[in-house]
Amino acid sequence: MTSGSVPPEAAGERGEPLLEFRAMIRLLRAECPWKRAQTHESLLPYLREEADEVAEAIAEGDPDHLREELGDLLLQVYFHAAIAEEAGRFTIDDVVAGLAEKMRRRNPHVLGTPEQVAAARGLDAEGVSAAWERIKAAEREG
Repeated sequence: MTSGSVPPEAAGERGEPLLEFRAMIRLLRAECPWKRAQTHESLLPYLREEADEVAEAIAEGDPDHLREELGDLLLQVYFHAAIAEEAGRFTIDDVVAGLAEKMRRRNPHVLGTPEQVAAARGLDAEGVSAAWERIKAAEREG
């Protein structure tokens, strides 16, 4: 193993960048004193900074800059998930599964039953947005 590489057994299948990145974050948390010392609270300024930098890159209209800044923001997501996993709270897989379920609930016009998809035919962007807000409000009540 070369310096800076993730052991193959930790990376999952090669060619799976998200699995390899998850393994990299776990290794960094285990081996890097600074990264190991971080908490959700200590990382909060970096999370805010990266979100602001994504917004700036969008405003610039530079796709290469946006790609880079989205990567930095994704690092924060994985970092926070790794901290939660170490504490036995949740994993990055739980984050993604929860998000996928939310997308299924909030996008029945595309991801719903055949009946829901058929009923939503012809919705424009405004109609989809209004439906999203109704679903979101029902979730809050619920």
